[in-house]
Amino acid sequence: MCSSAAFFGGIGVWYVWRSLNKHTRKLSSPSTSASSSESQSGDVGYTNVEPLALPVIDVAAFMNKVNRPDYYEKECAKLSDALQMYGCAVIRDPRVDYDFNNTFLDMMERYFTLSDGVRDARPQYHYQVGVTPERIERARDHCKAMGAYRGKDKPLSPCPPELDAKWRFFWRVGPTPKSSRFPSLNMDPVIPPEIPEWKDVMDSWGSKMLASLFVVAEMAAVGFELPSDAFTSRMQFGPHLLAPTGSDLSKYGKNKQVLAGFHTDLNFLTIHGKSRYPGLYVWTRQGEKKQVKVPDGCLLVQAGKQIEYLTGGHVKAGFHEVVVNENTLEVIKRRKQEGKPLWRVSSTLFGHIASDQTLEPLGRFNTPEAVEVYPPVYAGDQVQNELKLIKLH
Repeated sequence: MCSSAAFFGGIGVWYVWRSLNKHTRKLSSPSTSASSSESQSGDVGYTNVEPLALPVIDVAAFMNKVNRPDYYEKECAKLSDALQMYGCAVIRDPRVDYDFNNTFLDMMERYFTLSDGVRDARPQYHYQVGVTPERIERARDHCKAMGAYRGKDKPLSPCPPELDAKWRFFWRVGPTPKSSRFPSLNMDPVIPPEIPEWKDVMDSWGSKMLASLFVVAEMAAVGFELPSDAFTSRMQFGPHLLAPTGSDLSKYGKNKQVLAGFHTDLNFLTIHGKSRYPGLYVWTRQGEKKQVKVPDGCLLVQAGKQIEYLTGGHVKAGFHEVVVNENTLEVIKRRKQEGKPLWRVSSTLFGHIASDQTLEPLGRFNTPEAVEVYPPVYAGDQVQNELKLIKLH
């Protein structure tokens, strides 16, 4: 279970914000503007970065929506508001056995320790299946956006972006389409033979995460005043990917080391279990840099480019980066003393809109202004275009 302190703290922040905005919910949203304050510490973009007090969304409201419709609608509105304001939200799903997150992390630590980064890689499929070793992924060039941030809100990522220090493994979750215009986005999985439990663990954790994401997608649609299946119907047969990252902190464990450069996710929604090592930073819609701390027993959901498309920019894909900080160093020291692996693993799943579905602003978000910025495009083309920009296609 999520801690009650995190839950009620997030609720308080949400109610204050909600009360200030309940009469002004419009299709337009605050423009992103960086803080004009300059850091006086000389440690720009790192010290005194406050944690983000996110509201915790109770997914159990979905299971009990018939008996408690008012509570369900309140949680849906809370979710949609968090996605619009912060680009992310914390959820609590009673169906998820969070102890299994540890099983998953244990296995992935073992895999990244053993892997040579070559045998299980599939560069011919743009690394969208199997392993991607370090120094292959590169964040899209967001130098213009990065230049707008000042002082403590400035990213630590280099500009132009360098190749990331992290590894990744892509594992397809959910049914594949019988036919598709985009076969390279719907490939068979890669199974490391030296880990016999691999398929069972990957499928089990992936299915739990995806089930949570489908509920979140329906609740978000209700919160955005769209048909309840507006998102989930388009997610069916999507190329959903369980995509754990691995960063070798015995090699890249120095203070301020950037593990994943400043970027947004290209997919619909991303969901994470809690990592054993802190270091994730996000930027809110108002341009503020915040640390993310996921309470025990909770999951983090982040907005990607496809939900930005479907909402005509009402929700923006959230910028984020992963950096070694002082808290990371404390965990490194403790785990080294305990003889445990020094790999920072994220239990990440990328939820996608199906490749053959068309991305375009939906419902009340479909205005002439929005369509001009977000013209119709196949989701598969959008993904491949994004992969070209990050040099994986």
